[in-house]
Amino acid sequence: MAVCVAVIAKENYPLYIRSVPTENELKFHYMVHTSLDVVDEKISAMGKALVDQRELYLGLLYPTEDYKLRRYGYVTNSKVKFVMVVDSSNTALRDNEIRSMFRKLHNSYTDVMCNPFYNPGDRIQSRAFDGMVTSMMIQVC
Repeated sequence: MAVCVAVIAKENYPLYIRSVPTENELKFHYMVHTSLDVVDEKISAMGKALVDQRELYLGLLYPTEDYKLRRYGYVTNSKVKFVMVVDSSNTALRDNEIRSMFRKLHNSYTDVMCNPFYNPGDRIQSRAFDGMVTSMMIQVC
């Protein structure tokens, strides 16, 4: 079950963060921001290969033991980062399911960017985007 979904701008500030258990929202925000270092390391390690292969999915960033949470990463061609925190205690998600979720998130993000009333770099406040993220979190449950 996805417990937190975040869209992080190229300059590492949040454009959108949504977490399901709202009582731990601050903890999930912290987890997302600590994951950004790992995302940057993976991007720099891939270097030229990332651009050549067009592989946007970064895979498992690293697991944590306290919540049995796994963090996954994805980066767009414009260096916008998606981070998803998944609770792996009750469900076993396969890698291709996580990839599919990131593709849906990327497509919805593209729709937001194509909106003429959205200013790039502003927080994402689209109801359609929020609805897609919510349905994606419920679907995984």
